Amino acid sequence: MMILMTIYKKLLEFRFYIGIVLILSTIALSFTKLDGLWWFSLILMIIAVGSHIFFGPIRFIQEAIQAGDMESAQKYIKTVIFPRLLFKPIRQGFYMLQSNMAMANKDFEGAEKLMNKSIKSKSKVLGAGSEGSSYLQLGMIAMQNGKKNEAKKNLRIALDKGLADKDSKATAYLQLCGIELQSRRFAQATNLFKKAKACNPTNPEIKSQLAQMEKHIHNRR
Repeated sequence: MMILMTIYKKLLEFRFYIGIVLILSTIALSFTKLDGLWWFSLILMIIAVGSHIFFGPIRFIQEAIQAGDMESAQKYIKTVIFPRLLFKPIRQGFYMLQSNMAMANKDFEGAEKLMNKSIKSKSKVLGAGSEGSSYLQLGMIAMQNGKKNEAKKNLRIALDKGLADKDSKATAYLQLCGIELQSRRFAQATNLFKKAKACNPTNPEIKSQLAQMEKHIHNRR
C-alpha cells in the first residue's frame, strides 16, 4: 500500500512533465498507423495536462511551505502557467500561499496584491472561515505597511465574516487592540483585549502576545 501511495504521489508531482512527454508521444504516434496507441496516449495526455492546469500542484506547494522549503515551493509555483484556469477553490488557495511567501520575504505590497486576488477568487467550497482568514491576513499586511485605518477595516471584516479557530480570532482582536492603544483609545483597547483573552488561544506565540499586551495595558492605567 505504501509503495502504491508513493508511486501515486510521484505521478501527481511530475504529471506536468509527464504531460509534456505525452504531448510529444501523441504527436509522434499521429504519423503512424497505431491508432490504438495514439488514442491511449491522447487520453493519458489530457488527464495529465488537464489535471495540472485545473488543479495545479497546490498540495506540494503547501507541504513545501510547511516544511520551510521555499525553494521547492517556488519551483512548484513556476509550473503553474495559467493560474486563472485553476478551479476557484484551488486558485484561492494558490494566491493565498503565494501571499504567505511574499509576507515571509517582507514583500508586503506583493502580498497585498496576491491576497486581493485570493479574495476575488473566493469559493464556498473552502468552507466557513476561509474568507475571514483572507481579510485577517490583509489586515496583518496593512499593519506591516503602517496603514492603520485599512488594517482596522480589514480586521473588522475578518471578524464579521467569521474566523475558523480561536487563535485567529484572538489574533484579530489583539491587532485591533494594538491599533486602539496607538490611538490612545484605552477603553476600546481594554475591551478588545478582554475579547482576545476570552478566545482562550492555544498557540504559544499568541499567548505570549496576550501576556505582553496585558502588561502594556496595565502600565497605561
